[in-house]
Amino acid sequence: MLHRPASGTIPDAAGSYQFKDRHGRIIYVGKAKNLRSRLGSYFQDPAHLPARTAQMVAAAESVEWIQVDTEVEALMLEYSLIQQHQPRFNVRFRDDKSYPFLCVTMVDEWPRAMVIRGRKKKGNRYFGPYGHAYAIRETLDQLLRTFPIRTCSDNKFNHHARLGRPCLLFHIEKCAGPCVGEVERDRYDQMVADLLSFLGGDTDEVVRKLEDDMATAAAALEFEQAARCRDRLASVGKVIQTQQMVGTRSEDYDVVGLVDDELEAACQVFYVRKGKVMGRRGFIVDKAGQLGRAELVSRVLERLYFEENPLGSPKQVLVPDLPDNQGLYEEWLRHQRGSRVGISVPQRGAKRKLQETVARNAADAFTRHRLKRTSDHNSRARALNDLQHHLGLPEAPLRIECYDMSHLQGSDYVGSMVVVEDGLPRKSEYRRFKVRTVDGNDDYAAMEEVLTRRLSNYLAERERPVEDRGRFAYPPQLLVVDGGKGQLGVAERVLAELGLDGEIFPAGLAKEFEQVFVPGRADPVEIPRPSESLYLLQRIRDESHRFANDYHRTLRGKRMTRSSLDGVDGLGPTRKARLVKELGGVRAVERASLDDLLALSWLPDAVAHSVYEKLHAPGGRG
Repeated sequence: MLHRPASGTIPDAAGSYQFKDRHGRIIYVGKAKNLRSRLGSYFQDPAHLPARTAQMVAAAESVEWIQVDTEVEALMLEYSLIQQHQPRFNVRFRDDKSYPFLCVTMVDEWPRAMVIRGRKKKGNRYFGPYGHAYAIRETLDQLLRTFPIRTCSDNKFNHHARLGRPCLLFHIEKCAGPCVGEVERDRYDQMVADLLSFLGGDTDEVVRKLEDDMATAAAALEFEQAARCRDRLASVGKVIQTQQMVGTRSEDYDVVGLVDDELEAACQVFYVRKGKVMGRRGFIVDKAGQLGRAELVSRVLERLYFEENPLGSPKQVLVPDLPDNQGLYEEWLRHQRGSRVGISVPQRGAKRKLQETVARNAADAFTRHRLKRTSDHNSRARALNDLQHHLGLPEAPLRIECYDMSHLQGSDYVGSMVVVEDGLPRKSEYRRFKVRTVDGNDDYAAMEEVLTRRLSNYLAERERPVEDRGRFAYPPQLLVVDGGKGQLGVAERVLAELGLDGEIFPAGLAKEFEQVFVPGRADPVEIPRPSESLYLLQRIRDESHRFANDYHRTLRGKRMTRSSLDGVDGLGPTRKARLVKELGGVRAVERASLDDLLALSWLPDAVAHSVYEKLHAPGGRG
């Protein structure tokens, strides 16, 4: 039960506050201009609170806070804590897809242009995101005719540098050949700068320069060079045509479109630079409560600008509704950009039309998402409620862990732990165990070792401060073992020995007939065949089985790739591979005479002697 702190202990200042459950896990993070006033609003009749807020307060056991100097600092601290702890009752964001970006690797000695998805590296320059990978690759292909910087990997670059010969891209004039010194450093750096300027929207200067170069070459009767400039001009022109013009060349702004229902929202953003749409992205917002439009816009702004904006912070952000504290967010964005940033709702003209277009994109994305979500969200809620009902749990099992074992005739024994939270896999919480103490084929002993290790770690972790807790810090509400009564008995025994039998509820799922066994009952629990709860248990069990088998296959593969050539002094992976290839296999190496090995000019005599002695010593072959 949540106890209200004494009013005098709560500071009358800005800060961030964190509600925690009985395990010390942060379940909600908020910010406040006045902590005393804001926290006081939670301690009232639950009937007067929004349903989700009342549920959060009921689940909380304590509240803490961190005082800061300004409301902007409170905003930044709140976002940082949310990203670190991923609280259950805070808004969550899910990108509707992994968008591709065009990246120029400014951290490299010779910068490279490449298409990437996912995490960005600090110091590089990114452009986009683009709606489709083929669009960005086509754009890059056109631009390389004008800005021939390298696109090869570091390994390929170093390979051709050693060879002293450039690759095909140099010969078709899509790379300037920095690997073999065909371009001077200053010239290459200028090409990179011109490409960055072009991608940033400054296209006029590039076009004008190419036109001047073409005219100069033609006047000097250098018609081949003039033709190259003409072709490059045509390539640049194709790229420019694909960039939608929506404003004057001095305008830099982002346009946000939102469509929502009571559970979620879809957000789309268009990035406009120099009057052109230079990129777009979209994501889904899990509202995790009753959010008004103003608060929803606030959360979206935090998501967009706490992360690195691929095209830099804009001068203006156009939103469908003003955030709940416009001045705070403008001050924060000014701090980010270093100059004034305005937040406004477009009322008329081209910007209003563009935002309507962005909103239509958001509506289309939301329609596609809801088609998938309708059955998914409802089925997950039904499954968790059904499990609570059929298994007699005190609450819906928001965290479920499932364990399975895998081995081959007692060798390479491994265990898997998969985690499902709110009905969805939490893959970052999955764990694998290499069984250490079991000899031979004994699934019960292996399961006992895995469960003991996992739950002992939990007991140790919960004694530590929350900020220092590790990967086993939180217990499941439902612990599922793959197997029938026998494996359930193992789980019950481990829980009892560790004093957790009243805290964690175990269940065994037998593959034959999909029977579910629980403590205190001789017969399996009758869960209806078509029920969502049984399907959920089956999916969890199958996932734990897959995860265990993947790990076992990896270990078995490593063991089987060991050979009689392992452990020979001076015979590393490269020499070993070459020796096996040249002689025709490991068995051929074992049959080779010492003279055969010494005849290999690239193999040092000392290593040849070591190989022969290893293979011909008693027991040396394996």
